[in-house]
Amino acid sequence: MTSPATPPATGHPYLDRLLDRPGTVLALAHRGGAFHPELEGLENTVAAFEHAVALGYSYLETDVHVTRDGVLLAFHDSVLDRVTDRSGAILDLTLAQVREASVGGREQVPTLAELFERFPHARFNIDIKSEGAVAALADFVSAHDAWERVLVGSFSPRRLATFRRLTGGRVPTSAHPWEVLAFRLLPSARLVRALTGGRVAALQVPHRRRVPLAGGCSVRVVTPGLVRRAHAAGAHVHVWTIDEPEEMHHLLGLGVDGLFTDRTDVLRDVLRTRGQWEEARDEPRNEH
Repeated sequence: MTSPATPPATGHPYLDRLLDRPGTVLALAHRGGAFHPELEGLENTVAAFEHAVALGYSYLETDVHVTRDGVLLAFHDSVLDRVTDRSGAILDLTLAQVREASVGGREQVPTLAELFERFPHARFNIDIKSEGAVAALADFVSAHDAWERVLVGSFSPRRLATFRRLTGGRVPTSAHPWEVLAFRLLPSARLVRALTGGRVAALQVPHRRRVPLAGGCSVRVVTPGLVRRAHAAGAHVHVWTIDEPEEMHHLLGLGVDGLFTDRTDVLRDVLRTRGQWEEARDEPRNEH
């Protein structure tokens, strides 16, 4: 079995705690573990995150939108329609109106504040899904002194640039698509750092990506070269969203630093098999 690569020092405790736990990687529960058999239809709910924490996960992935009255919600879609029994755009609804919706027939859409309070020892990987959520999230992190509890990303370069400016570089952020392209195509870490200004703490990318201009072909994003360049530039590589054991083993063999999964049970089993699961945690788990 290939020995795990040593992750780089990023200067952010959220990521650098791996340096004190040699061989481990970040296991990130995507929306709480959305495709676990016990959680179908309950993504991004308190029940899903409680399930992940009970399995031993301390890194939880979620998304944020903001309501009409300025409350941050842990929710992926811009509208309620897909996963709740109500409809409507979140930006047009108040928190009270969103509270009328039910996820999976039994769960409310949680606020980000509720998750932080419910899981005080968890760290959160947060994807900014709307323009209005950018300033609200920056204010939230400051108000909760959560600089070491979050890593923030967005597919939107504009949103990410604004968030980075508002938080003064204190919060680790993942690369937006154009920055990922620089890591993928430029030949050296020095050039990548010069182009990205050292702003990227982690690349959070799919294993493969379909390219329409190439006839819909699947192109590998995560390669040994990408991992080497990222590490040399002081950035982690986290891959989403990986649910199959064989793919998990392959990516871990390449030396990636973290995996997002909807199958929290499967990833835990794989990491245990490889001796890369962090069994002993130095922080008490939430007992709610």
